[in-house]
Amino acid sequence: MDTSQTLLVFFGGLLPLAVVAFVLGRRKALIADGQDRRLHSLPAQYGVYVATWMALPALAIGFVAATADLFGLRVPAAPFVLAFALVAAAVGCALALRRVQPTLRARNAIEKFVYWTLFAASLVSILTTLGIILSIAFEALKFFQQVSVWDFVTGTQWSPVATFRPGQDSAASQFGSVPLFAGTFMITAIAMLVAIPTGLFAAIYMSEYASHRVRTIAKPLLEILAGIPTVVYGFFAAITISPLVVEVAQSVGLDASYTNALAPGLVMGIMIIPFISSLSDDVINSIPNSLREGSYALGMTQSETIKKIVLPAAFPGIMAASLLGISRALGETMIVVMAAGLRPNLTWNPLEDMTTVTVRIVDALTGDQSFDSPETLAAFALGLVLFVVTLVLNLVSIIVIRKFRQSYE
Repeated sequence: MDTSQTLLVFFGGLLPLAVVAFVLGRRKALIADGQDRRLHSLPAQYGVYVATWMALPALAIGFVAATADLFGLRVPAAPFVLAFALVAAAVGCALALRRVQPTLRARNAIEKFVYWTLFAASLVSILTTLGIILSIAFEALKFFQQVSVWDFVTGTQWSPVATFRPGQDSAASQFGSVPLFAGTFMITAIAMLVAIPTGLFAAIYMSEYASHRVRTIAKPLLEILAGIPTVVYGFFAAITISPLVVEVAQSVGLDASYTNALAPGLVMGIMIIPFISSLSDDVINSIPNSLREGSYALGMTQSETIKKIVLPAAFPGIMAASLLGISRALGETMIVVMAAGLRPNLTWNPLEDMTTVTVRIVDALTGDQSFDSPETLAAFALGLVLFVVTLVLNLVSIIVIRKFRQSYE
């Protein structure tokens, strides 16, 4: 019996058992209620109580077996684990039925179970983040044992020499990450210069000026941009925008590379517009109309009301939308690969070719060199530094939002 068949039988067996447990628990509660014995909870809640205690032992056994197998521990064969789990479910159902009495606080038990379920769900993101940090940090430490942290953070040359055999000399490798982060910030800044004003102006128009008919048509059309695959944006940047940038630059006497940083930045900004406009529109619409009406009553025009009342009140949400766009731009890879190239280039000129951190991570992890080589481990070091940069941006934005909210309140 393979894994898919085991899972099918496991959940296929639990489902009818849960239905039977619910019916039995509810029926026993109804019998007690018919004997003029006042129930603490509703009959259906007793059924849910029995079904819950039926499923928990089976799920616990399945989780423990799957975790042990994941860590390479020896576990019984899948049919034995399956049979043991179903037997445990039946035993749990029988024990729960014995506890079904009019005095049983089934509703309180269910609420407590729901509370701990929600608590466990809230821990998923925290534990996932912790797992990501640890998985990156351990590999990054291996890299920093071979390459100096200071040289990595402050170096201005990125030219790793691929090593394909253990013991091969890689002394000529240089792992200065400054050109990579310079390219990342350059392209992200260009994207934000396009996305934030355009997205915010679009949100202001749709929420404050557009009619209901125009809004119902324009907003879905604008949000279609968010569903376009990034590889399509990459084709658009490489085939259309890059040659256009070169032609415009040559017309004013400037030299521009066909793999320049300006083209992917512009296209990335177009891609991020729906994120900022949609979220900002929702935030602006959530501002109470009483603020607008009070402003109009004091003699302010609509544009003054938007500038002095609506936008300050919506600033925390707009800041959060902008931060989401920045995070999206920092992690973009495909557009940069197709339009900006792979050359680490430390320059202030957006008309030259550049690359980003995420592109080099992909390039390092898809090469032919050994996994424990500095060239491959550099990807984890880059990921760790990028994570720290993103975390700092989040912290700064949270501080700014809190201070602005306090001053506004």
